[in-house]
Formats: sequence, structure tokens, C-alpha cells
Amino acid sequence: MEIKITTLCENTVARSGFAGEWGLSVLVEVDDQAILFDTGAESAAVKNADRIGFDLQTIDTIILSHAHQDHTGGVREVLKRTKRPRIITHPALWFPKFKRGAAHETMKFNGVPFRREEIEKNADLYLSARPVELSDSVTTTGEISQTTGFETVGDTYFIEENGALRPDSFADEQALIIQTDQGLVIVSGCAHRGIINTIRHARDVTGEKTVHTVIGGTHLYEKRGPDVDKTISELLEMQIQNIGVSHCTGLDAAMKLADALGDRFFLNNAGHVLTLTFDDSRR
Repeated sequence: MEIKITTLCENTVARSGFAGEWGLSVLVEVDDQAILFDTGAESAAVKNADRIGFDLQTIDTIILSHAHQDHTGGVREVLKRTKRPRIITHPALWFPKFKRGAAHETMKFNGVPFRREEIEKNADLYLSARPVELSDSVTTTGEISQTTGFETVGDTYFIEENGALRPDSFADEQALIIQTDQGLVIVSGCAHRGIINTIRHARDVTGEKTVHTVIGGTHLYEKRGPDVDKTISELLEMQIQNIGVSHCTGLDAAMKLADALGDRFFLNNAGHVLTLTFDDSRR
């Protein structure tokens, strides 16, 4: 079993000639499938796919981890290059989302920047709050349970429902799980509900406690020091072999992770490629 994970969009770049953009898009090639996990904010994912010579027409499935524009805004450009893929996401993706800044300024729209009908012209939508199996080895997490006492979603995010704003619980947040003979490989979007909650939920969904690799957003950039320290402590206890952080982790938190995790840690930028090979005996 071989898993190839190529980051097509991220805030920063790993190689010369790649486009950077505040957002995330990760290409996962596994089990003869090409899965695009998130699409970035605008056009960086498409530009960087062209840069590496990847044909987006081969995309089977697009997974949207949550509704924020920096993960969904690139859908329009991606769908111009695909052949009617399936898009898997949570039903709550279509509720308008807003963010209030730290200075409590006016609410800013932060949701999907186009209407559902536009997407349905070029893709087949599959909406589910529960895990969705893509193959014997690959599944989405579905809605992520919150079980830690220290991972909260913060008080600056809101969702509009029935004409009224309420605090956003990020019910739509989900991740991708790949099961291997050496443990789970988990791809995270932003982990608004917490990266530890995300990992715990992935283990509960699959029944597999060993985690081999975690890659993607951890949403630690808004967290205070004690919460980052608790996250690091939990990650160390899990004995994960590879942790590649992206996007919303924040430089301060990333440097703390790097110091604690040593050579198990890497920055996952646009253009970074991670290839993992496993024994197929578990299947």
C-alpha cells in the first residue's frame, strides 16, 4: 500500500515556483483514487497542480473539511478542470458563517463564497454528518466529537441559522482517515474542534489506536501557551511517527511542536510531497 500526499495549497511554499495562499488543499493518492482534501481560497491549488503536472481530471472525490472560504473558495477553479467528481461534506456547510475580529469589529462573512446550485452543476454532492467510506482503507471522520477539556472553538466564530447568528460549534468540521498496517494516517483541515479531538475521533471511528501520521491544520495559532502545551503532551503520549503542520498552526506553536517532537515534525507547505509505503497484509 502506497500513500502519496501532495500539498497543493498552503500559506507558505516548500519549493521555488509554487504559489502561496492563505488556505489549504491536499491531494491524497491511495487505493487507486485521487482525493482532493479542501481546495484553498482561490486559485493556488490549480496553479500548483499545473506546476507538478498533475491532471485534475483524475480527481475522483473532493472532501470539504468545513465551510470557511480559505478551504472552499478554490472549488470553482478546481471544477473547471475536473470531470464531475463527488464532493463529500457536512450538511451544515451551506449555513452562512461569520468571524468577528479580536477587537470586536464588524462581523465578516467567512463561509462558502458561492451558492450550492453553482456547485451542483459540475459535481455530485454527498452530504453526511457520519463517516463516509471511500474504500476499505479510506474514510471521512464525519462530525468530530469533543472529548478533551481544553480544546474549545473560541468565541469569534458565528453561524447564521433561521435568520439569526449563533456561536459556531463547527459541526461541519471533518478530517480524512487512511488505515494502514502501521496505524492511521490522518489529514486535517483546520481542526477547529481540536487536533487531539480529531485524532481521538479518528481512532474511535476505526477502532485503531495507533496513529502513524497526522498532516494538516491544527488551529493552534489562536491558542494560549497552556493549551499548546497540553496539545503537545497529548501528541507525545500518542507516539505519532510523523506530524506535518500547516496553515492555521501558527509559527509560535509550530516551533514549540518542532522542539518537542524533533525529527518526527515537519512543516507541511505548498509543494511538499510525503510518500508512505506500508504492507498490504492488513487487507
